[in-house]
Amino acid sequence: MKKNMITTAELRVKAIYLHESSINKTRLILKAFSIIVAALLIFEITNAQKFDGKFFNNVDANGVILDGYDAVAFFSDNKPVKGDAQFQYKYEDAIYYFASQDHLNLFKSNPEKYKPQFGAWCAYAVSLGKTAPIDVNTFSIVDGRLVIQHNQRAVSAWNKDVAGNLVKADKYWPGVSTNGGKQIVTDEEKGFLNNTDPDGVILQGYDAVGYFADNKAEQGNPKFSTRYNGATYWFSSEEHANTFKDNPAKYAPQYGAFCGYAMSLNKLRPIDPTIFQIVDGRLILQHTQDAYQQFNKDVAGNTAKADGNWPGQEKKHAGKKIKFDKPATPAPENNVTTK
Repeated sequence: MKKNMITTAELRVKAIYLHESSINKTRLILKAFSIIVAALLIFEITNAQKFDGKFFNNVDANGVILDGYDAVAFFSDNKPVKGDAQFQYKYEDAIYYFASQDHLNLFKSNPEKYKPQFGAWCAYAVSLGKTAPIDVNTFSIVDGRLVIQHNQRAVSAWNKDVAGNLVKADKYWPGVSTNGGKQIVTDEEKGFLNNTDPDGVILQGYDAVGYFADNKAEQGNPKFSTRYNGATYWFSSEEHANTFKDNPAKYAPQYGAFCGYAMSLNKLRPIDPTIFQIVDGRLILQHTQDAYQQFNKDVAGNTAKADGNWPGQEKKHAGKKIKFDKPATPAPENNVTTK
């Protein structure tokens, strides 16, 4: 009986211990959860403040704009001149450094005259509906406004139509800044039809140049990317990205990266990016191996059909949300199930 009483007491103590442990664990979980929620709220508030579209500037970790170069010197000296932290001034949430007190005073007297356009982001990139970093050596003064580009390739593209590109940059800057610098769909891009994911990435992120250079499907990296005809392309290396930029029409997939065989049937169907072929220097992808086989029964004829159908599909669906067509009904003798 005594043994049973001790056992019962022990069980009660154990039960109390387990109950208290359970409470403590619950408290720890609730505390951790509250910390996570608080952190998320802080992140959201900070993010909203940073990307509210009011002053979306290209600044460093200390809030300094123009990589610390003197904004006034671009006008007065016609060259980049490094500023000095002892001559600084904060304007529109960005800290400006100047080479002298005179330059600081000039800026303070008329900051709108001297400040870089588009938050000191690449002007050409903004004209395409996105942001990119800058190289201060690419600057130019356009109609009394300081514009700076990302690199010499951007300079060349910008200079093809300075007035027109400036109009586009002015037009898209409010949307780009409000979107935190992420790509927006421009009016020009609405005229194209592409098979992209919700983020606008084509080929499911596979490297368009890799199909040609390495004869294989290679997954791209968002670190190496560019925008072309309304789609974002990823590449496996900077070399491939630059190769594409030099001649995008050569490497871009045919039919907006929709299934080539389906297009020969006048249908929009998805692709498997690993099923591809180069036909007369053109990248064509298919939905399935079955579609690949059917397409290759008459490559020239099916390519001609797809080429003829594509303009109509592009005109009909460009700028709209893509809805894939249902698989084609196979001819009885072909025993084909999906395209």
